[in-house]
Amino acid sequence: MSEEPTPVIYWFRQDLRLDDLPALHAAVESGAPVIPCFIIDEDAPQKWAPGNASRWWLRGSLGALAKAIEKRQGTLLVRSGCSEDVLSELIEETGAYAVYCSQAYEPWNRELEERLGARLGRLGVALHCLPGSLIFTPGDVLNRAGLPFKVFTPFWRHCRSQLPESRLLPAPGVGAFAAQVPTGQDPEAWPLASSSLQPVEDWGERWTPGADGALSALDRFLNEALSGYREDRDIPAVAGTSRLSPHLHWGEISPRHVAQVLRTDAPGDTEDDQEKFLAELGWREFNQHLLFHFPHIDEQPFKDDFKSMPWRPDADAFEAWKAGLTGYPIVDAGMRELRATGFMHNRVRMICASFLTKHLLVPWQWGARWFWETLVDADLANNSGGWQWVAGCGADASPWFRIFNPVLQGKKFDPEGAYVRHWVPELAALPDRSLHAPWELAPLLLAEADVVLGETYPHPLVDHATARAQALEAYHDRSSAPQAPPT
Repeated sequence: MSEEPTPVIYWFRQDLRLDDLPALHAAVESGAPVIPCFIIDEDAPQKWAPGNASRWWLRGSLGALAKAIEKRQGTLLVRSGCSEDVLSELIEETGAYAVYCSQAYEPWNRELEERLGARLGRLGVALHCLPGSLIFTPGDVLNRAGLPFKVFTPFWRHCRSQLPESRLLPAPGVGAFAAQVPTGQDPEAWPLASSSLQPVEDWGERWTPGADGALSALDRFLNEALSGYREDRDIPAVAGTSRLSPHLHWGEISPRHVAQVLRTDAPGDTEDDQEKFLAELGWREFNQHLLFHFPHIDEQPFKDDFKSMPWRPDADAFEAWKAGLTGYPIVDAGMRELRATGFMHNRVRMICASFLTKHLLVPWQWGARWFWETLVDADLANNSGGWQWVAGCGADASPWFRIFNPVLQGKKFDPEGAYVRHWVPELAALPDRSLHAPWELAPLLLAEADVVLGETYPHPLVDHATARAQALEAYHDRSSAPQAPPT
């Protein structure tokens, strides 16, 4: 290491890319050789340790990042342990005089940055944390009273009017990275958790983690799905969404990049569709800003009166929901898609979340935890925000009295049954008119379709009308009810 000039360290976090990365650009602009590293942080809160789906994605993304750095004659250094300790050790080994990284906004990451800055300062080493994962920096977007926005529409109206059109930062060239780095670990050898929750062996056929996969997903979306996005995004049997969420979560592409390409390279007849998708990027930003200002909402409701919501923590019902055995085909299709692919269509996520919280009155935290374990795009702010929106207890939430009828939702958004037939094949032979409510079909007609309720497919866990009435009563009485445990 002594033959090279004194290096700086670039610490990758949830920004696994090389282009349009302000902190990496600043590290390169320092003129010092850059040692790129990633730390599998074993000191982060265990309650939010990556789930199996996230671990699978991260392994692939780190492998892709390592190859991109190798093309520029560098080496990605991967180590595991406490981030503060690992970085301090690297500084001692390399003599690095500065550490650069992107800001992260989860509560524990903000605390980590504060502790790390103080610790490195005592060593005479500078810590440079720069924005990189969002379009707008939390804390900079405030209403006229100087307070955080709590309603999405005015938040996005404010942000949309200031959407930047600045030049995207280039990736480092050959020679920017240090020629030598200390020894590290093989990121692809990082084990999955000892769990058989998901058959991840064939996920490589469905997903391409890494920056190249992100660019391919964006290109597919622009050319194949953007036109008609406003309507098609709600149809689960149609490839009408971007599927960019895991790439955005892991920072394989910047949201600024996505927004800029959308506005400059999209077909000219898609203005309404573009605006709708930009608003979806805005919803992602909104949830991140909320978590920044209200860090308790990862596990506690945004609205205080929901702390006394009389949930019914029914473990058996929860297990049936997780397994896709509720007896409601659109719900079961979604839960099975999740298990098989690490993903669930957004419209179906809302239907499944509504069923758990409002038909079964199971705490929203249980569902959020399961999604955290099983989604490749598991993101704390979006996951918690989405579940609270459905449960009615979040900022700018769906009204608590809005209770999706899963039968009507299935008929509306999967009218020909293509989605349900794919994920619930035991119902494939049912006619369209009965597919979303098989219990309404006469036993003889069910038998002709090889369906025996209670044997080949379950009876409904609950009756919709009864469950709806019970949910409305529980929500109405929440202010005077004792608080049920959220876990």
